[in-house]
Amino acid sequence: MTTPTVTDADQRAHALAEKLIAFLETNVAADELFAPDVFCDYISPLWRQQAAGRDAVVALRVAGHPSTGRVPRWRFDPIPSGFVLEFDEQWEHNGDTWTAHEIARCDIADDEISQISVYCTGDWSSERRAEHAAAVTLLRP
Repeated sequence: MTTPTVTDADQRAHALAEKLIAFLETNVAADELFAPDVFCDYISPLWRQQAAGRDAVVALRVAGHPSTGRVPRWRFDPIPSGFVLEFDEQWEHNGDTWTAHEIARCDIADDEISQISVYCTGDWSSERRAEHAAAVTLLRP
């Protein structure tokens, strides 16, 4: 088995993915994370929202997740136009721990995210996770 070649573009994409994770955890976008004219297409169960421009993309995120949290698990895959990031989020809200499983497909231009499409399973409360655990045994977390 050969080891895949890691390119400079892959390394820059990985650095952007790490900045994106920090943004998801803090709701603060690092300089040069998003292009000035970034476009976001956010798809959740039974709903879809879009935003254009740095401030609008950050505002969309904060409106949906006003609490800060953490990304305990993530996977990065470079693609020719940028990267795909699969991740879990966890945060506290109204005395409960909430989670979501998501995938973001990011296009990069000039070393910034120029377009991001996010597909979310929806926000799961501890009650929803318990219901799921009682009904389904996952083979992998």
